[in-house]
Amino acid sequence: MIPLRRLSAALAVLLLQMGAPAHAAGKDAKAPAPATTPDLERLNSDLQTLSKKVSPAVVQIFVTSTLPAQGANPAGLLINQRGSGSGVVVDPSGYIVTNAHVIRGARRIQVQLPEPRPGGPGQSTVPAEGIRKEATLVGRDLETDLAVLKIDGSNMTTLPFADSEKLRQGQLVFAFGSPLGFEGSVSMGVISATVRQITPDSPMIYLQTDAPIRPGNSGGPLVDVRGAVVGINTFIIDPAAGDAIGFAAPSNIVNAVYRQIRQNGRVKRGEIGVRAQTLTPELAKGLGLDRDWGVILADVYPGGPADRAGLKPGDVVATLDGKVMENGRQLEVNLYQKTVGDQVTIEILRGGATRSLRVSLIERKGDVDQLASLARPEENLVAPLQILAVTVDGSIASMLQMREPWGVLVAASTRDAPPGGAALEPGDVIRAIGQTSVRSLEDLREGLKKSPNGSWVALHVEREGRMIYVPCELP
Repeated sequence: MIPLRRLSAALAVLLLQMGAPAHAAGKDAKAPAPATTPDLERLNSDLQTLSKKVSPAVVQIFVTSTLPAQGANPAGLLINQRGSGSGVVVDPSGYIVTNAHVIRGARRIQVQLPEPRPGGPGQSTVPAEGIRKEATLVGRDLETDLAVLKIDGSNMTTLPFADSEKLRQGQLVFAFGSPLGFEGSVSMGVISATVRQITPDSPMIYLQTDAPIRPGNSGGPLVDVRGAVVGINTFIIDPAAGDAIGFAAPSNIVNAVYRQIRQNGRVKRGEIGVRAQTLTPELAKGLGLDRDWGVILADVYPGGPADRAGLKPGDVVATLDGKVMENGRQLEVNLYQKTVGDQVTIEILRGGATRSLRVSLIERKGDVDQLASLARPEENLVAPLQILAVTVDGSIASMLQMREPWGVLVAASTRDAPPGGAALEPGDVIRAIGQTSVRSLEDLREGLKKSPNGSWVALHVEREGRMIYVPCELP
């Protein structure tokens, strides 16, 4: 364990020394006494110890993928692509957490361990390449961009998960991985923000850090001074000018996703059947409430878990599992980390009285992540639309709560919208091409064959329960 107080003291000394003014050395000036830097030496030693502790659990991942061709590709409809990323071993038997985008479209996944092959002296400044092992995909979760791999192993070095809710802005963190393919790299920074939402409607949150992160770091761990995983490095925002900003999936979400994928092969995301809204002073005045902040339930879905537990529209949510709820997004984020079958305790304010209710989570309908795994590029590619699609059957229809149980489901899409057109999105259900109904993948392919290259087709699509037309230009 690396004591935080020692690192903090050493960093403080370092900053003071860096900021100390230089003294002019005159002819008669006495030579300065040799500087003693015990704090810096301790810092140096602590960082080396941390690196030695963490590095054996950080792996490099090599992927051979088959993906839909982007744009014109006279050589074929599919292209082979090689890429790499990082991962972290979280179980001694060889379970590894990484990003889903690292293994996207993978036909073959290999994991290179950090330890050199046995038999050498291991004294070279240029370390020998580690052993490569074949890996299998246990499962992935597109919504959090996380995946779990498995390699053969025993007694492997692992890293524990920290409690990401205890993180504070300014806390020291270290990013491990293989940026730009340079295996076994480490960079240091701080937590810039503990909660960041990239899109307002998404319950997924990220840690923001100024620890340098580059392509290839994806899937590697962001660790604290004790070597515990506080997050999985996921993506960067790289402005045209200035340093990139790094984002990591928080460890509490990573741990929950890992446990579910290991147990079920996928994430069963839960919900309680409510629509939460931030309670503002204006809304409180309009409703005649004494409390003008927090969370109010705008809707409680009939027959859902919250309805059965006794929650009602207009209830003010005071706490969730003892944690004070300050806004509607906070309630959604905290429920997001729960799984199907979990029970939560919700304390509400109603009519001047406080009540505590237990609510069980049920599986959220409409998750496309579990459906994407049904599609294989070799079988489900629809090249003109650059999508992977599957024919809707009874089980898919029930999962998505579709208006009608037929059509073609878009499981994955790699195409951007052309000028004047629109993009198909995962979860879309194609019902017709032009005036012709589409009931199967073969129907869709036959319909597209009738349209020449460079022409436009209009797809009639169900999206989130509503029918829309999506114009697409064929390459």
